[in-house]
Amino acid sequence: MATVLESLTVPRSSAFPTKPSISSSIHRTPAVRLPAAKGLKLSFTAASTRSVQLVNRSRSGARIVCEAQDTAVEVLPVTDNTWKSVVLESDSAVLVEFWAPWCGPCRMIHPVIDAIAREYVGKLKCYKLNTDESPAVATQYGIRSIPTIMIFKDGEKKDSIIGAVPQATLTASIDKFL
Repeated sequence: MATVLESLTVPRSSAFPTKPSISSSIHRTPAVRLPAAKGLKLSFTAASTRSVQLVNRSRSGARIVCEAQDTAVEVLPVTDNTWKSVVLESDSAVLVEFWAPWCGPCRMIHPVIDAIAREYVGKLKCYKLNTDESPAVATQYGIRSIPTIMIFKDGEKKDSIIGAVPQATLTASIDKFL
């Protein structure tokens, strides 16, 4: 379950460049350089405010807009059709969460899987398989209870964890195979 930050208020300081007026453009002071931030940009509007807004375009003032969508870690879905290429032929370890939209414990473990995906970025690929939409793989691996989390390495199932378990339980199991 992802949360969305709608606005971020930052006190105005001399570190933020201001929009020059006509009179100040004649006697311009050197611009203050902000530290480089990959994927972020500052945009200023005509109205001067004392806050910086995050992606909220309805308010005036400076806004920080995140353009680094491809750098976000996301647990992608896998289906019967993509199973072989995504999971079995993967060059790294893979964690797959078998789930269904109507399953309450599945919704409880989604944030845990998201946190694991962020923690193990580059070492472990994380996917989710909706058992209602892709029953063939679930049947092949004998999934009778959801959520079930399976860890694969070199195309082989290495471990299986059934139920909404704490993150520490999952990380202990993952660490055995990395």
